[in-house]
Order: sequence, then structure tokens, then C-alpha cells
Amino acid sequence: MQIKPVIAIVGRPNVGKSTLFNRIAGKPKAIVIDEPGATRDRNYTDCVWEGKAFTLIDTGGFEPASEEMILVQMREQTNLAIEEADAIIFLMDGKEGLTPSDMEIARQLRGRSKNIFYAVNKVDGDRHKELLSEFYRLGIEQFYPLSAQHGLGVDEMMFTITQDFPASEENEHDKNEPVKIAIVGKPNVGKSSLVNRILGKERNIANPTPGTTRDAIDSPIKVRGNNYLLIDTAGIRKKTKISLTLEKYSVVQALKTINRCDIALILIDAEEGLTEQDTKIAGLAYERGKACIIVVNKWDKIEKDNSSVGKFSADIKDKLKFMDFSPIIFVSALTGQRAPKIFKLIEAVYEQYNKRVTTAQLNDLIEKSVKKNPLPRAQNRQQHISYATQVDVQPPTFVFFVSNVKGMHFSYERYLINQIRSAFNFDLVPVKIIFRKKR
Repeated sequence: MQIKPVIAIVGRPNVGKSTLFNRIAGKPKAIVIDEPGATRDRNYTDCVWEGKAFTLIDTGGFEPASEEMILVQMREQTNLAIEEADAIIFLMDGKEGLTPSDMEIARQLRGRSKNIFYAVNKVDGDRHKELLSEFYRLGIEQFYPLSAQHGLGVDEMMFTITQDFPASEENEHDKNEPVKIAIVGKPNVGKSSLVNRILGKERNIANPTPGTTRDAIDSPIKVRGNNYLLIDTAGIRKKTKISLTLEKYSVVQALKTINRCDIALILIDAEEGLTEQDTKIAGLAYERGKACIIVVNKWDKIEKDNSSVGKFSADIKDKLKFMDFSPIIFVSALTGQRAPKIFKLIEAVYEQYNKRVTTAQLNDLIEKSVKKNPLPRAQNRQQHISYATQVDVQPPTFVFFVSNVKGMHFSYERYLINQIRSAFNFDLVPVKIIFRKKR
């Protein structure tokens, strides 16, 4: 299992960090406007540069001395990115020249055991190159003049940064790899207790004090002949309740765990019910296309009748409408009630998560679906679906070639997804459709 290196881009506001982020990523993922502070939170994307895979982080502007609340928060976000990164691109502005803030940021970075690459942006011509000599006042041997907007100098810098990175694994879904199961949720919902129950031993510290688990802990296990990797994560708190730097780092690790897992077990406390924070955690997994199983823990502490499970399930599905396909199971990590049944669900979910449909089967379904419910007209023209094909798994992803991409309404997209779910038994996992114009 390959752990990707992490590169963070840091610097003052409005030096072109998001432009460089988009240039390296090869896609416009970060918002780019000519206004300081446009990026406030950390922005992540997975990249491959000349066969080297890594995760790239765009950060908000780093103002080392400002006491303004929003700038303080942006500085905290940047510090988190620096903690997480294996390599740092410190970006400065070649048009403005070296500033006192640049010098202070450089001083703070020198105190960290990180690979730091100094880059001067907006060097678009000879008149800007004349200003570069002053950057040697930072006491550095090398910096990289570049233009993020035009791509000048970026290749040279990225070659140096990535030269020691491992080559990207061509097949990330190797059959010999274990199925990675992340156990995520708020603090103190019983994540470590559930892992210990499944493993049959005290592998992780289970403590009623929230925040006992600081890092993601991997535990291999074999169940019914299948290899799994259980990943217990630190609890994800609301941003407003995160204060300690170490706890902030734990949240970062939990989010990274969601990124690298195959299936996320989202633990909910039966005594508290589904909370706003649970919904946000589920949303993080859903946005990343992860298959999810909702695990309601501490079910032994609930006074129940014949309708309790139905009512609780209905409430979850109502609040998590965006992932109402995810199965729900009620367990007790303390007593072991229904805990072994989790793996039967995991097997069923994982099979669907990796299922492929032939192009012939898919297009036969689409033809029947369009006859049953014709495509709406767009710009006073009848729309057409030329053909469709499955292009990926984890999650199952389908590309539809259509006459007018903008004319494909989300309600019809939902109709097509439901038809695919029903016809090919994708009832437990997310399904993704991409519309492309037929050329």
C-alpha cells in the first residue's frame, strides 16, 4: 500500500499559490481571483507528475504577524499543512520583491525539519528578473523563478521536488492488497472499542475520555478468507471545538484515512442519535466517493420495542438523504451484539463497489430507460444519449455521451442513476455519472 508524499504551497496572500496549485494539478480546482485571502482553508488534490504520485495542498495566505481573526485562522490552517507536508514550496512575488513578511516566513520555515523549495512567482520577463537578486538576502543557495500563470519554470522546480518520490503504482486496486476499512466518527462513539471487539484483543486504547486515539492505527485481520485492514481514526470534532495543535493534526489524519480507505464505517452513538457532526463526517466520505456503512453503536443502552430499529433507520435516511443507499447496522461494541455481521455487509458492499457492467448491457438499459421516460428538450431541441460506458470502479463511474451536456437536468441524472442501481444491483454504493458532449 503506497503512502503518497505530500507537498504544501505556502506564502503571503495573493502571491499566486492557487494559480500554481492549479498549474501543477492540471485542473482548475482552487478558486483564483486577484484578491488576498481567497483561499482560507486547505485545499487538497491528488497529482501525478512524470509518473510520481503525490498529494498537493493549497493554503490560505500566511501573514506571520497579523492579529486579525481571519488571518490568524488562515495562519493556523497553513501551519497544519506544513506539519503534514513532506516538501514545502515557499512562494514569493517577483513583482513586489522581497518583503518583511517573506523574511519572517522564511525564518519560521527554517526551524522545521522539512524540504523547503523557494520559488519566486510572476517572473514573466527580463524586467522582473532584475529584481531577483534581492531574494538571496534570505540566505538560500537556490530559488526557482517561475510564472504559475504561463507555466514558465514550473517543470524544472517539480522535477527537483519529485525526483526522490516513489514511482506511482499503476494498479491501486491490487487483488493482493487488503480491503481498507476506516472506522470514523465523533470522539467517544466507540471506534477503538469496536476495533478491539472485532480483533478479539485490546489492540487500541479504549477510554471514555474523548480524544484518546491521536493517530490512525492500522490492524490487519483475516475474516472468512478475506484480508482486511482496519484503520481506527481519531474522532473528528467541529472546527470550533478544536484547540490543541495535536488534536488538529489528528483531524487531518482522520481525513487522510478517509481518502485512503475503500469502505468507511461511520459510527453513530445510539444514545445521542444522528448529530450535525455525524452528517458532516458522512458528507466528507460521500464527497470522496467512498462506500459507507452506517454503524449505530451502543444499541444495548437503548430501551427498545418492535419499531425502534425502523424509526431510527428512517430518521438516519431522512437526515442523510444524499447517501440513503448506505446500509445501516445496529451493534454494541461492549457486548459484541451483531458486531460479526458487519463483515457480511462489508463483503456485499465491496463486491458492488468493484462491479463492472458491459457496455452492451448498459446501453440496452439506457435505450429502454429513455423510451420509458424521454429526455427533456433543451434550447428547443430534442436531446439524445448516443451511448454510455463504465469507465471506473470505486465508485462505479459511467460516462454518457450526449448532444447537450448543459441540458442534462439533475433530476434526469438521478433517474438514470436509479435505473442503473435497480438493473445492476448497485443498491449499497455510490454511483457516479459524467456527461460528455458527443463529438
